[in-house]
Amino acid sequence: MDGELARLLRGNPALWRGGEVRDIRKGLGTGFEALDAALPGGGWPAHALVEIISPQQGIGELRLLLPVMARLGRSGRRIVWIAPPHIPYAPALEQAGIRLEHLSVLNPGESDLPWAMETVLRAGACGMALAWPARLDVRKLRRLQLAAEAGRCLGVIFRRADPGVTAAALRLRLQDEAGALRIQILKARGGCRRPELRVQP
Repeated sequence: MDGELARLLRGNPALWRGGEVRDIRKGLGTGFEALDAALPGGGWPAHALVEIISPQQGIGELRLLLPVMARLGRSGRRIVWIAPPHIPYAPALEQAGIRLEHLSVLNPGESDLPWAMETVLRAGACGMALAWPARLDVRKLRRLQLAAEAGRCLGVIFRRADPGVTAAALRLRLQDEAGALRIQILKARGGCRRPELRVQP
C-alpha cells in the first residue's frame, strides 16, 4: 500500500484493519489472566455485546463471568439475567461474591426477549445483562450491540450453536476439556492476540 495512504489509515482511530491487534478501550478484567492477555483491552469489552457459544449448558460458561459480575455488583452496578434456563442458585452466587441485592431476573416470553434485552442494555442503569435466547436474527443482534454501546453496558448472549455472521464485538466458543474450558476466540473487535486458550474456571 502507498506509504502516505497507509500513514493516513494508521492515524485514524475509527479504522481497524484485519490482522491488526490494538487496544480499543480498557476492558473489564475477566478474572482469568490468560483470557485477559488474549483479549483486546485486557478483558471483556466494557460497552459491547458478547456471544458465548457452548454446545451444552453447565460446562462453566457462567463461572467464566462470575468475577466480573462480582466486581460490577460491588461497584453498585445492577446485573440482569434475562430468561435464564434455570433459576439462579443464590448461595453459589453469594459464595462467588455477587451481591444479590444488585441482581435481577426477568422472564419475558421468547418473542419479547430481544425487546427486554435491548431495553435493559440501553437504559444505562445496569453494568451487565445476560440473556439466553432461542434465536436472534442479525438485525436484532445489531440493535443489541448498539444498545450496549449507548447504555454503556456489557451484554452477554448465550447460544447453543454458532449463528455465523453477527454484530457482537466479541464471540467465544467454549468446549469442556476435562473440567477446564477450551476457549476459541472467533471474533474480537480490535484483534485477537491468541485465538485459542484453556482456562480453569
